[in-house]
Amino acid sequence: MEIRNLITFLRIAEGKSFSKAAGQLGYSQSAVTMQIKQLEEELGARLFERIGKQVKLTQAGERLLPYALEILESVGNARSIAREPEEISGRLRIGTCESYLTSVLPPVVMEFAKICPHVEISTYTPNLAAGLYDMLRQNEIDLLYFLDQKVYFPEWIKVLEQPEKIYFVASADSPLAGMKGIPVERLLEEPMYLTERGVSYRYAMEQSLAAKGYELHPVWEVGNTEVITRFLLANQGISFLPEYVVREHVKAGRLAVLDTECGEIRMWSQLVYHRNKSVTPQMKLFVEMLVRYMRKAG
Repeated sequence: MEIRNLITFLRIAEGKSFSKAAGQLGYSQSAVTMQIKQLEEELGARLFERIGKQVKLTQAGERLLPYALEILESVGNARSIAREPEEISGRLRIGTCESYLTSVLPPVVMEFAKICPHVEISTYTPNLAAGLYDMLRQNEIDLLYFLDQKVYFPEWIKVLEQPEKIYFVASADSPLAGMKGIPVERLLEEPMYLTERGVSYRYAMEQSLAAKGYELHPVWEVGNTEVITRFLLANQGISFLPEYVVREHVKAGRLAVLDTECGEIRMWSQLVYHRNKSVTPQMKLFVEMLVRYMRKAG
């Protein structure tokens, strides 16, 4: 049984497409079809059903899937025995949110790049989490690192789930900084800078306030939390941001977490990959490093 045929089998199973697998692997579609035919002949069973444009695993294909993943993982482990970590090469595609991209990931990526300088890292930040979920299903990303309510799909392997607090924040020089039990009415008197609509924690906060009859009218909606933080540091208003975004500024006394009458909003940091994904050495190492960093920071 040829390893390349198993790799092709997994690519088709991940992307549900012969042509997409051919493009990813650099083969012609006829070569992909021939590899699957060889594998089916070896196993004596049909592995895929093609009805119109739909490609689905047969029952035999479903049974083969975990064994194929196990075989390729064993092969990868065998090949890496004699390698030093810096010899890991290839690509790593990460789907994430903008706040992680600017606040959490840079130190992890810098450390990873020192160990694995030959790995090319790409990050993708659609505005809505649903776009990231689709990218994971279509094998357009290897890892998904996102902030939301707890989310579960049967095709996911979840390796991290950590609670994150979300706060109303202002400059330490703001008159609100020393107040206790700030009412919503008082918050709404301040210029407010918020992330774009649909971002998980903003949506949760808006729903909570809407239940009490309040509606938000921000001065500026902007996707970049660093831009929002810059306005807060200049004492230009308030915002609603994850604790990890403002942690260093709060510790340094530049920003203050506001004591409000609003109920607590809590989201969850979650790191997942697709159950059918063949875990590469770079994926494994990056997951270990990110989990270690998050647990230390938490």
